[in-house]
Amino acid sequence: MTWADAFPNLLIGLREGLEAGLVISILLAALRRTGGEGRRVSSAPVWLGVVGAVAVSASFATILTFSVDVLSSSGQEMLGGLLSVFTVVLVTGMVFWMRKTAASLSGELRSKVAAATQLGAGALAATAFLAVGREGLETTLFLWTAAKASGETVSPLIGAGLGLALASLACWLLFRRAIRINLGVFFSRTALALLVITAGVLAYGLGELQNAGLLPGHTWLAFDVSGTVPTSSWWATLITGVTELTTRMTVLQVVAWAVYLGVTVILFVRAARTPAPAPASAPQPAAEAGAGAGAEAAGSSAAGSAARDTRPGILAGRSPWTVGAVIVVVPALVATAVVVFLPSGGSTTAGTQVDVTASGCATGWTSGHAGAQTFQVVNKSGRAGEINLDNASGAIVAEIETLGPATTGTMAATLGAGEYTFKCLISGRGTTSSKTVTISAASGSGSGAKAPVAVKRVSVADLKPATAQYRAYVAPQLATLGRTVTALRGDIAHHHLDTARKDWLSAQLTWDKVGAAYGSFGDLGDAIDGLPQGLPGGVHDKDFTGLHRLEYGLWHGAGTGDLLPVADRLRTDVATLRHKLPQVTVDPTDLPLRSHEILEDALRDRLTGAADQGSGAMYAETEADVAGTRVVLDELAPLIRARSPKLLPTAASQLDSLDTALRATRKHGGWEPFKDVPLTQRQQVDARIGSVLETLASVPDLLEVPLSR
Repeated sequence: MTWADAFPNLLIGLREGLEAGLVISILLAALRRTGGEGRRVSSAPVWLGVVGAVAVSASFATILTFSVDVLSSSGQEMLGGLLSVFTVVLVTGMVFWMRKTAASLSGELRSKVAAATQLGAGALAATAFLAVGREGLETTLFLWTAAKASGETVSPLIGAGLGLALASLACWLLFRRAIRINLGVFFSRTALALLVITAGVLAYGLGELQNAGLLPGHTWLAFDVSGTVPTSSWWATLITGVTELTTRMTVLQVVAWAVYLGVTVILFVRAARTPAPAPASAPQPAAEAGAGAGAEAAGSSAAGSAARDTRPGILAGRSPWTVGAVIVVVPALVATAVVVFLPSGGSTTAGTQVDVTASGCATGWTSGHAGAQTFQVVNKSGRAGEINLDNASGAIVAEIETLGPATTGTMAATLGAGEYTFKCLISGRGTTSSKTVTISAASGSGSGAKAPVAVKRVSVADLKPATAQYRAYVAPQLATLGRTVTALRGDIAHHHLDTARKDWLSAQLTWDKVGAAYGSFGDLGDAIDGLPQGLPGGVHDKDFTGLHRLEYGLWHGAGTGDLLPVADRLRTDVATLRHKLPQVTVDPTDLPLRSHEILEDALRDRLTGAADQGSGAMYAETEADVAGTRVVLDELAPLIRARSPKLLPTAASQLDSLDTALRATRKHGGWEPFKDVPLTQRQQVDARIGSVLETLASVPDLLEVPLSR
């Protein structure tokens, strides 16, 4: 068990359990006051309502667990993401509602509880059911999403159990007047911690929606330190467990986490400084303070919502046992029906079952047969993980990229003759392997079956030689760029603007051949080749610099005095990039992305005209992008050929076709402005770049380095 994973759920269980327990205390105190001296009123209706609420929560948890089992990986990600976002909305609303109403709700609760008790025993049972049921459903949903976000089952459940036990003990002591707690301070402090946890759940949910394809930006990483940060270390586990931050997060996840936490904490602190309105009713007598006063003030969230409407009590009448039977039995029947009628997601009849545990990988797999087959992989490790089936050379035959804890995933594979081993990369626990099983081509009905080409795993070490070649290619290109920019600066200084335009195009095409796509060189790349879109001042913004700023000035009549400072800074930025090149391009996993992103960048910015600042040289720049793409593919060629032999010939043919379409837009030996190219020729270029992008889209997946888990 990991205490870092248990703590968030302990806090959730403590807070939500205390809210639910306090409303029970309020109802019991109301019963005691209703009976008066010498008359004892049965508390059975309250406990029937509580049991019914627990039954609903347990049924909800059962339906969640079993329904997720039968979903595909993308379906599980979609459901987990949507429920996480819904949980964030629910918990955020609860925190601020309680912040707003807790101070003035004590008198209101007394009147509402009294009204509910006057409707009869059945009404009291229904009131307890509604009050505790809301808290139970909220707690179940929050615990489920928090457990999904942490990637573990055991620790979150233990943490939640401890939190609920502590809450029950505190409520009993409050009811017996054995302790007094400043519950307002308690809920305020825990609310801040709850907001931190909720921010992590939001980031997790958005990440799942990105993985499922509902949101864009799955590959737009804000950071990926999975290769450098030891995820199994105590401090990394503590940070991940408490904040739900991971070693690999997208831009959307980081922005959402920071914005949510910043906005909610500021609003919460401001609300705390706002003077609370004076209570409408008189203070509670001292004789009642131990059993009800503290409970009423802090249990406002649950009790207030339960007593808000008396109609359920009217409908329930005065038959607590009938009401109790309905609210206990019906949820159990519904959950049973859902589980029974759901299609089986883990039956071994659908394939060979293999189990993943905390200490073993596919421990039950001892034999197999050639041909197509299905494995039902059951994750009993308590953590999320990646499951691969490798052949003797270490190539991946089949995989489940993410398998959540306590879930079952289907793995389809076609096996030929050879040796195969399951590899389990479990979060925080490293890699474990199964026994190696030998498959004979002559065995079973799959004799002679031809297995598909396995995908050999790529490591960072495999990509380092290609990265070194790329750096060796870029360095002389930047030297050429530096000389061209110097010549361009001289043209401007001597007012030779026609020559300056020609030198500008040479400089721009040299930069394009470097293959700097999607911010590959960080702030320096933006300074050299940034666009004005998104800047407050547009083309006149002080941060709009570099080649495109010179392009705008040269084609819009800017004077030498305006252009020289831009050229001077550009020359400095290019020199700085040359000096920092080894540090800027140290991530080998970035190179496979460039094989696709260079032309994707061209399609997005150039062929839409978005990058044009007056020169109209979009097709000339796209041709340079094709050249840069060819260089990257050449550097990655050995790795690609070993995994997909036909990909490079197909891509080369499509790049040739794209070059032909681009050159067809030229007239009289020169490039035509983008706006003057006939529509049919533009359509030819668009169609051919689309085809090659479709082919190149598989390269990043083919050469993806598995995450360190």
